[in-house]
Formats: sequence, structure tokens, C-alpha cells
Amino acid sequence: MTAGRILLAALLLPVAAWAHDYPTAVRADYVLGCMASNGNTRLALEKCACAIDAIAEQLPFSRYEEAETALRMQAVPLGERGAMFRDPPEIRRAVEALRQAQAEATLRCF
Repeated sequence: MTAGRILLAALLLPVAAWAHDYPTAVRADYVLGCMASNGNTRLALEKCACAIDAIAEQLPFSRYEEAETALRMQAVPLGERGAMFRDPPEIRRAVEALRQAQAEATLRCF
């Protein structure tokens, strides 16, 4: 490997890692919710932390945030206004991508 390629790889690595980095509070919120659903045990903590890490590897934070927002808004009875969080194809794609990432995380971590 040439020195130029090594330098390029070193410069791109932090950018790639940053692109999928989630804020600590978001990771903690996911883990707490996941633990509540899985018995609030030490084992649940480990599995849930693994799951959010696996999701973060697959989805950029912006896509995760978009899907989570849509899912929260779909749960609120908004009548016709709620359609804007259900019907647009880009929202459906974001939610599907999150569900796929969660399914893969479950296979890996649970």
C-alpha cells in the first residue's frame, strides 16, 4: 500500500465512522426502551447495546431519526394530518430500512 493510500484511508476513516454515529442520548434512550421490553436485566443491557450498535452500523443517524419520528407521529391520533407520516414513499422507505436494521440487529444480538 502506498503512503498516499494509507493517508487517504486514515482521512476517510473518521468521516465514515462519524456518518453513522448516533448521539449518546439517542443510544441510551434506545437501550432503556429495549431493556424495558426485555426484562431490565444485565443480559438485556448487553443485548440492547449490541442492537443499537448494529443498527448504527447499518443506518446513518439522519435515516434513523427520520424513521423514529415517523413511527412516533404515526402512533399519535392525528386523523388526516397523520397521513403525512404514513403515506409518503420516502417515509415508508425510511421506516422499512429501520425495521430491516432492527431485524438484522435482533439476529446478531439476541
